[in-house]
Amino acid sequence: MGCLAFLVVCAVVVARTRDLLAATVVFAAYSLVMALVWQQLRAPDLAITEAAVGAGITSLLFLLAIGRTRRMEDED
Repeated sequence: MGCLAFLVVCAVVVARTRDLLAATVVFAAYSLVMALVWQQLRAPDLAITEAAVGAGITSLLFLLAIGRTRRMEDED
């Protein structure tokens, strides 16, 4: 039950946060916990895929995209 609550909290945080870097880190944590849930459901093929694609490749691509863009900040 704790993992499912953590997944819901992560999903809400990713949807509500305005900081892209923080959202990417929370998304990677979401994917890793989802991989654990798949493992507990005895679906190791889905767990490995979720860990590799969700937490690995997708997070890396998000970080590269964030690194190539400029952050707009108010200069007050």
